[in-house]
Amino acid sequence: MTTTVPTRALTATVLDPRRDPEPPGWEGFRVRHGLPAPWDYRLLGVESAHSPSPILLTLLHSGGDLVAAFGCMVVRPVRFGPTLVDTQFPWLSGVPSWVFDDGLDAADRLAARRVYERAITRRLGVFCAGVVYRNAAPDGVGLLAGRGRLAKETLGTSVLDNTFTDFEGWLRSLTKSRRSSVRGQVKKVAADPDLVARTDSDRDDLDGEVLADLLRRHRARLGVPRFDWRGGVSGAYLHELVRRSDVATTTYHDTAGTLLAFATALDSPDLVFHQHWAALPPEEGGRKHLYYEGFTRVVRYAVERGRPAVTAGRGMAEVKAQLGFTYRPLHTVAAPRPVCR
Repeated sequence: MTTTVPTRALTATVLDPRRDPEPPGWEGFRVRHGLPAPWDYRLLGVESAHSPSPILLTLLHSGGDLVAAFGCMVVRPVRFGPTLVDTQFPWLSGVPSWVFDDGLDAADRLAARRVYERAITRRLGVFCAGVVYRNAAPDGVGLLAGRGRLAKETLGTSVLDNTFTDFEGWLRSLTKSRRSSVRGQVKKVAADPDLVARTDSDRDDLDGEVLADLLRRHRARLGVPRFDWRGGVSGAYLHELVRRSDVATTTYHDTAGTLLAFATALDSPDLVFHQHWAALPPEEGGRKHLYYEGFTRVVRYAVERGRPAVTAGRGMAEVKAQLGFTYRPLHTVAAPRPVCR
């Protein structure tokens, strides 16, 4: 079922990727804007089908042209309570889940935001409490803020600007002690006779359920952040994700075939996303040194492909700063239902 809300200039269509067919022009819009794999319509449906907070995609057209898109999760913070529109994609940490064509000026974008809010709250009905926007950069808060809205700085993200001509250039940019440490850890991984490390795209050798199990165990040790309604990453989603040509997956197995750690890197023309990371702790048979070694592989991937930047998501900013990443603040904006007009 789709929901359409017209205005003088824009028409918003709310789609449920679990049930609605992929709309015409969506893949072209995704590619044109360099949106990474999680924006793929089929992947949205797979992830949403296994999530306690299903994903909806709102597309805005002007005339016959697709000019903007908003992705959100539908969450119910309290059992049997009202629903909430959480405007983010589950596994794209630190980047917004809304995108506009360059031809839309500030007034157009404000109009698009208003149309989105009316469409999505109408879709969810009278028990929708409002709309939350996450991962907004400081220069984007003005689009979302306003009377009756709450804007708050939250945990930021870490980004590495790729100014390097080669991988060694990145290593040379690190402090002497960190550079020595990273080189040593890379050598330890390479010299371990009981460790098989591989980084590649199109990984049809991997079982998504095995990856998901390790990721769930890893997240359980760290603890689920407050106000995180994403649930676990599904095996079906990871199974499809790692088989894509625009996703590079690093795995570490022992020679018996046990998965010790893995990471995913999402490729796009403007940004490489260091997305998932999970590892067994040493007391359960895991290896030390894999976290930093895994980072070197993501950076190498981005540098060799000439991507402008690498994002490593939120959290552990001090550790990532040691690898040349810069902390960038983010904001969350909450709009109660009465102001979503």
